[in-house]
Amino acid sequence: MNGGNDAELSDAPAGPPPPLEWKFSQVFGERTAGEEVQEVDIISAIEFDNTGDHLATGDRGGRVVLFERTDTKDQDGSHKDLERMDYPIHRHPEFRYKTEFQSHEPEFDYLKSLEIEEKINKIRWCQTANGALFLLSTNDKTIKFWKVQEKKVKKISEMNTDTSKAVGKGGMAGSSFSSSPKPFVANGGYPGRSYSYLSKDFSFPPGGIPSLRLPVVSSNETSLVARCRRVYAHAHDYHINSISNNSDGETFISADDLRINLWNLEISNQSFNIVDVKPANMEDLTEVITSAEFHPSHCNMLAYSSSKGSIRLIDLRQSALCDTHSKLFEEQEAAGSRSFFTEIIASISDIKFGKDGRYLLSRDYMTLKLWDINMDSGPVATFQVHEYLRPKLCDLYENDSIFDKFECCLSGDGQRVATGSAESSTLEGSKNPTRRQVQTPSRPSRSLSSITRSVRRGAESLGVDANGSSFDFTTKLLHLAWHPTENSIACAAANSLYMYYA
Repeated sequence: MNGGNDAELSDAPAGPPPPLEWKFSQVFGERTAGEEVQEVDIISAIEFDNTGDHLATGDRGGRVVLFERTDTKDQDGSHKDLERMDYPIHRHPEFRYKTEFQSHEPEFDYLKSLEIEEKINKIRWCQTANGALFLLSTNDKTIKFWKVQEKKVKKISEMNTDTSKAVGKGGMAGSSFSSSPKPFVANGGYPGRSYSYLSKDFSFPPGGIPSLRLPVVSSNETSLVARCRRVYAHAHDYHINSISNNSDGETFISADDLRINLWNLEISNQSFNIVDVKPANMEDLTEVITSAEFHPSHCNMLAYSSSKGSIRLIDLRQSALCDTHSKLFEEQEAAGSRSFFTEIIASISDIKFGKDGRYLLSRDYMTLKLWDINMDSGPVATFQVHEYLRPKLCDLYENDSIFDKFECCLSGDGQRVATGSAESSTLEGSKNPTRRQVQTPSRPSRSLSSITRSVRRGAESLGVDANGSSFDFTTKLLHLAWHPTENSIACAAANSLYMYYA
């Protein structure tokens, strides 16, 4: 998978089923050839909601953009009937732009003389209520809780006397009544006129007015309004790298390099520190927290990864401060394989639980690993993502590409995994410990391989190795998300959002 490596997992002893045939669906923000990408427009976070009907992206400019699915709305009424008749439903997944809002602004920490970027690091959807959408977004220091809801726009449509019922001794009112509509403002005032006297255009008919039309407020139009409900700030000394919702629907965690805090959604001025790996002497610091994730169904369990390539599973019932872990997942390095880059590429950039909570997926720079939380002896499967880059680690280190944080994701049924890569490659494996790499199968002309080509910016980004062959450091895909119920993937490459389905 381009920029996304597709791996298939199967319990069948005969081997995994054939890989999915990915097809291009749509793109938002596609660039023309030679067009420069503005730094603030680069997408830095992406997330589907639990239903898969909404998709949120965050960018380096602090904006959150929401998309909604449109291809299911027209078929909702007959969906159950078609299922009952065993007719296959072939839908082409389509999303459309819904709304956007400015989530974070650039700030300055005067105590530390430190600029705080507005870049969105993570987005997490919360439970919906009363037709409103709720989500959490965070930059390096501040988490915000947003409510997005349709509001009816109220307008005063009528505010004049009913001339059809104004009858006096001489019959209908004369020219002093005008049937043509006039613009009116709130509280019944004419625009541009004083309220201290009656308008000269208005006169009572002989005999008075038997009927008076009261102002009518209409609300035919609706608009989406995003409102920040709560701000969770001043709880992290280091950059926030993760936020994760709890299955109880009431709490969430936020993690920085050295601490993990537990929050209640309703309380923004208090959090509880549940993990603290900061040593008494910072010179003794050997590893930092890189990612944290709540278990999808057990509200007392969470996992966090470290820069040394280990994953710790902790149980909140053990103690208020989880200094010790319940389980430790790490793979011992092979003897004689250690080099200057070993610790750098071993750092885990992202972890994700499967929907059932049995399996845990982790991504370091070179590999994608699937872990069984009941087996801490080693990963169930290991997928080599871009092994061809190993001879080029020096070049990647010089231009900081070796520190790229690639994300990973699992399909809704937990049978497939995906991650971004520096170049197009496809991997496939089963749940049993036997690992094997297969060659990339032939793809249709508009396959996932088009993503890496779309982010090329020019020859100045090309590197040349010792053999004289060139490679592009910008052809990488860091952020992607798998639809929770269907085989559909959203990938973010630079400022463009690509949608694929199988």
